[in-house]
Amino acid sequence: MNLHSKDLLKEFDKITISYPRDRRIRVDIAHEAVSNFLGMIKGQGSYVHLSAISCVDWLKENEFELVYHCWSYEENKLISVHTSINRNDAEMISVYDIYKPAEFFERDIFEMYGITFIGSPKMEKFILTEWEGMPPMRKDFDAEAYVMDTFNWTDYHPDWLKDLEKEGGGIAIKPEDIRFHASSPEPLKEPEPTKD
Repeated sequence: MNLHSKDLLKEFDKITISYPRDRRIRVDIAHEAVSNFLGMIKGQGSYVHLSAISCVDWLKENEFELVYHCWSYEENKLISVHTSINRNDAEMISVYDIYKPAEFFERDIFEMYGITFIGSPKMEKFILTEWEGMPPMRKDFDAEAYVMDTFNWTDYHPDWLKDLEKEGGGIAIKPEDIRFHASSPEPLKEPEPTKD
């Protein structure tokens, strides 16, 4: 399938095609055109297998990047179709009607990133069914703050650890003294060397 054919690509206004490796093709396209493009490469090409849909959170750019990985057994090639959507309006048209495995990938991305896929048959959680927080794969989700706010901590200091500390061993620096908190402007501290 020649992706540089003017007849094949005439309906796509903004499209960039590159060939990063012999058996890999990268396509960058507007999110509105993804469904039509995937339908074309499956129907007129031989890219019949959707092996994954992946998502990247570009926090500074305020965008999600979605990547559709489509494989052709005939050509022995992979097309990665890249598109971006705004984080504040995280909606995308489902491609379930083109590739049935999309149901699982779209549902996973919905659960982990909060992107809604319009037309998907099951836009509901299936792993984090009792999760009430922000989608956990978003880069502005502070995992450590969530853990500290959600769980009750008790000071773990058993007798065997006290005995070990008397001999000069044990924990030299408490975890809260070296961890980076999103709310703290201080960077990670290098632990000081311990005396043997």
